[in-house]
Amino acid sequence: MSERLPSVLIIDENATRASIIEAGLAAAGHDQVTVINEMHGIAAKIALHEPDVIVIDLENPNRDMLESIFQLSRAVKRPIAMFVDRSDTEAMQSAIDAGVSAYVVDGLRQERVKSILDMAISRFNAFSRLERELEEARGALEQRKVIDQAKGLIMKSRGVDEDAAYKLLRKAAMNGNRKIVDVAESLVMSARLLGDEGK
Repeated sequence: MSERLPSVLIIDENATRASIIEAGLAAAGHDQVTVINEMHGIAAKIALHEPDVIVIDLENPNRDMLESIFQLSRAVKRPIAMFVDRSDTEAMQSAIDAGVSAYVVDGLRQERVKSILDMAISRFNAFSRLERELEEARGALEQRKVIDQAKGLIMKSRGVDEDAAYKLLRKAAMNGNRKIVDVAESLVMSARLLGDEGK
């Protein structure tokens, strides 16, 4: 059984240009394609259709139109491929910063639609993976800080070295069937409360 192709929402006020994108997707086997020919209320329409990928075609975008699209791309958290006829470096950089996965200038051709869509999905997935890894690394760093603070408190109150302090933390976690970081957070929080009361 073949894998289901992603559903696509095409946003294009020009019906002729939208049909080029639609034909390119149909030729590539996409059967879940919706076309919207009006920009007004676009966020609600995206929420209604819940597409896997969004393709936006802006024939002659002005600054306000681009900015509203960039705000939209930050909010929807989906791969977005954008076709424009004209652009400048600033607009392109703004698109990338806003999370547009593929920004194509003067390249709307039926035979290119599928490869551009695939690139948009691939770039979006890679970026999402990097964001996830960064968030996990930040979380691990925060946990390390809390554990180090808790070890410091134990070392000070018990007069033990770092290794012994960690063993005490680990033992408390095992006895309470909790994670070491949870025990460390409780200890640090208690120390703050007691410190405040002692003032």
